[in-house]
Formats: sequence, structure tokens, C-alpha cells
Amino acid sequence: MDLFSFSIKVSRPRFWIYTGGTYVVGYALGFTLLGDFFRPEYYLYLFYFFFPANIFIYGVNDYWDEETDLLNPKKDEKELRLQKRDRKKLLNLIFLVTGFSFLLLFFQDNTERILFGIFLFLSYFYSAQPLRFKEKPFLDFMSNYLYIMPGIFAYYLAAGSLPPLIFMLGAFFHISAMHIFSAIPDLKYDADAGINTTPVFIGEKASLSICLIFWTLLSVMVVYLAGFYPLSFLVFLYPLFPLLLLLKKDLEIDKLYWYLPYVNTGLGGLLFTSLVIYKLFFV
Repeated sequence: MDLFSFSIKVSRPRFWIYTGGTYVVGYALGFTLLGDFFRPEYYLYLFYFFFPANIFIYGVNDYWDEETDLLNPKKDEKELRLQKRDRKKLLNLIFLVTGFSFLLLFFQDNTERILFGIFLFLSYFYSAQPLRFKEKPFLDFMSNYLYIMPGIFAYYLAAGSLPPLIFMLGAFFHISAMHIFSAIPDLKYDADAGINTTPVFIGEKASLSICLIFWTLLSVMVVYLAGFYPLSFLVFLYPLFPLLLLLKKDLEIDKLYWYLPYVNTGLGGLLFTSLVIYKLFFV
């Protein structure tokens, strides 16, 4: 496998939307003029958060999870299973992206450096020792705020200020529920591998209940902030996922989980388009 194909595989394209989508939504929330979308830095970081950022997140994850991934069949079907012969190639790729990331830091102002630095810190230590947040119940989903940092960074890039606290709180509810929900299908494999995630620690039913609470809180906040606009009620698709699993015992989370990226992409795209149209024509 050549380096480019390998880097695509490492970056897990179906999850690009989790960083890139957060970035464009954050920018749409922060921009004021159409000209803001013609700034070169917008496209520079658009590229970064769609591709290199995901190489960094999942490359570090694959490197530190090589042993524990041996028990997880998902690595054969949906993601990269790191082979011994590819370790050096993966390290070179991580070093390349890290170098690019530090180069970007050089051209940022102090606030941008802090936000960008938090993203890099959480992305690395989510998987890497000695902190390895992914093995610490509750810290695992809280550290997953790394996926929100591109949006906060983008908002600041567009507006020159941080987003309102309620936006960041709603984002916390969403990304925490996303992390817990995505960890439930791996519960058995994580437990066998000695990885003590939140679902391993509190069990599947309690984890689904937390997802239901977090996504319901998010949905109420979104509908309220949108002024009860009819399309905003689509956000209730999120709490529907854990609710169905709690009510229907024969429903398999392993299959249902893979619909989430489509919901995220669809609703994220709708939010981005609605924000741009509203700000350009109605504000």
C-alpha cells in the first residue's frame, strides 16, 4: 500500500465529518459577511480539519491500540488493523502531520494557539500514555471534546471571539453522548482487553440512559435556540437512537451505530446551510 492510500485508510474517511463538519458549522456560526468565506485561512484549516487532523487522531490511536485492537473484529471490517510492517510508516505519517501542525501554530495568534493546542493535546493523550483518557471512565467522553475544538477554533477565526457558553455546553452534551454510544459496541472487546471505558464501568443500559439524557438536553437547547423552527425538531433523531435500544431488546447497536455518521452529516449540512442563508439574507 502506497503512503497516500495508507494515510487515507488511517484517517478513517467516514469520520472526517466529525472534525471537518464541526469546523464548518463553527465558522458558519461565527461569520458575518460572505467575504469571510473567501479568506485563505478558512480553506487552509478546512483542509487541515478534514484530513491531517484525522490522520493525527486515528494514527495515534492505532499506534497505541495495536495490542488491544487484536480482539476487535471492527478492525478487519471498518477500520485499519495495524500490521507490524506498517508501524514505521505510521510513525512517519504521525511525525509529518505533527510537523505541519506545529508550523500552523507559528502563524496563529495567542488565542488560536491555545485553542489549537488544546485540540492537539486532547487528540494525542486520548489514546497515548501516560494520560490515555480513553481508559478512564467519564474522562473518556469528556476528553472527546477534542472533536468540538475545531468548531470553537473556527468560530474564533470568523468572529474574533469565543462562542457563547450555551453553544459550547450543547456541544458537550452531543459529543459526550456520541462517544459513549460509539463505545457501547466495543464494550465486550474493551473489557476483554482491559480497557475500562465508561460503558465497561457502568454497563450498557446505564450508558444508553446517559446518551438519552445528554441528547435530549441537546435537542431541547437546539429547538429553543432556533426559536422552535420546525426543521430544528429533526435534532430529536439523536435521542431516538438510545431510546429505541432501551425499548427494543432485539435491536442490535452494532448495526444501528453505523447510521449515526449519516445523521451527523445530514443534520450538520442542514445546520450549515440554514445558518449561511439566514445570516446572508435575513440578518
